[in-house]
Amino acid sequence: MGEQLTKSDVKKIEDEIEYRKLVVRKQALEAVKEARAHGDLSENFEYHAAKKDKNSNESRIRYLERLLKNARVIEDRSNDDEVGLDNIVQVYFEDDDEVEEYKLVTSIRGNSMKGMISIESPLGKAIRGHKVGDRVYVKVNENAGYYIEIRSIVNSKDESMDEIRRF
Repeated sequence: MGEQLTKSDVKKIEDEIEYRKLVVRKQALEAVKEARAHGDLSENFEYHAAKKDKNSNESRIRYLERLLKNARVIEDRSNDDEVGLDNIVQVYFEDDDEVEEYKLVTSIRGNSMKGMISIESPLGKAIRGHKVGDRVYVKVNENAGYYIEIRSIVNSKDESMDEIRRF
């Protein structure tokens, strides 16, 4: 089973592939050619750095193309009063007595440091489809889990500013 992506995710990935092929690839090849002209390649740091950048770009292109080839395009089918894709959810953690806010996104856009959790993460799986006031058990593994309460749901549906994860 491939990565779950929205139509917007697919468009962002296609745009990045096109940019990397038409702009970055051209710049990388030019940098390699220029560095090669400096002479002895065995001690030419600029040449090795340019080759590394070129290879990194090609790897990213292959990764993104493979991602698209195996992806499943999904749509959010949640009701307005349920937690769904691209919703901003305020969650109360009972054990910690803390409230945190998360945006539920596809895994390719997931970034826990920015409060964006994947629909495939334990928390994302647990809260998806629930409503305000629901007490939900988040199963971390066979022996551990915790309870949360959904405090609010904001239907943002805007993923235009979300970035595709970098590796």
